[in-house]
Amino acid sequence: MITTTQIEMALSHVDDPDLGRSLTELGMIENIKVEGQKVSFDLVLTTPACPMKKKMSDDCVAAIHEYVDRNAEVTVNLTSREVKQPDPHELMPGVKNVIVVASGKGGVGKSTVAVNLAVSLAKTGASVGLIDADIYGPSIPIMFNIGENDIYGEQHDGKTYMQPVERYGVKLMSIGFMVDPDKALAWRGPMASGALKQLATDTWWGEIDYLVVDMPPGTGDVQLTLAQTLPVTGAIIVSTPQQVALADVVRGVQLFETLNIPVLGFVENMAYFTPAELPNNKYYIFGKEGCSRLAKETGVPLLGQIPLVQSIAESGDNGKPVSLWSEEETPESKAFMEVAERTIAEVGKLKIEN
Repeated sequence: MITTTQIEMALSHVDDPDLGRSLTELGMIENIKVEGQKVSFDLVLTTPACPMKKKMSDDCVAAIHEYVDRNAEVTVNLTSREVKQPDPHELMPGVKNVIVVASGKGGVGKSTVAVNLAVSLAKTGASVGLIDADIYGPSIPIMFNIGENDIYGEQHDGKTYMQPVERYGVKLMSIGFMVDPDKALAWRGPMASGALKQLATDTWWGEIDYLVVDMPPGTGDVQLTLAQTLPVTGAIIVSTPQQVALADVVRGVQLFETLNIPVLGFVENMAYFTPAELPNNKYYIFGKEGCSRLAKETGVPLLGQIPLVQSIAESGDNGKPVSLWSEEETPESKAFMEVAERTIAEVGKLKIEN
């Protein structure tokens, strides 16, 4: 006869892949019921969009068959605890809108888009902040030409806050300001998530119209925690035109939909190549208008197409984002300004709808 104790023992051998601790220790197993050979229980996830839910469910079934009875009929009920979106006025006083810039995979220029979006928003006259949440590969210090900084504290309303570094009209906060850039961060998901939440909520931003968050690539534990703990207004998803990148964009859209976070739009980076000597020519190296087609299929707006030009990479490496150029507007600076203006419009639509 199968007992509840046997089931608990078996499930204690199943670990959460991200946290490395057993599901029973984490309190993720509830409502175990045993009727003869039939076993059922709830597997409580932190979010219904958990990318590892099938693996954990399959591991639970395998553990019961291995440690209890290989003939047991196991039913795993996947559920999740609802996470209430925090009040932005309490969590980050003065911050009006939080915009996360995400990508389904690395290497698509997400950080470049986030940086130039923030600078372009500031050029419209808005007050802007930027958080470098790509904790394992912080690039904001390089792209703004900022070395190690003494992130000093300052009292506000009886609490000590870190003060952001300001450059080019944008208030900046990055883990790269506080760690040795030559050393890798060997942090598991919970440590990284906690550090990033502190960067956002323990920084005194003052009055901010748009706080841009450069998210880590992918849809893992850190991304889920950030999206759930910050008062996110909307998300921007960056991709390149080729099909392999667009497949990850679809998963990103599904993630944000599950978390009830509006997707403000897509940005197609490296959309076409324009040689400096032929500024009116376009060569579609990675495919043509992949994000345009996806935008039509999903109903998500296309915020802009960014050309593949050498100046964008060089300006990032030199610590002077290409969007700063104002004396003579270039196709690339115009493209980023278009993304900023359309982002403002999409945020405005959300305010009206709500």
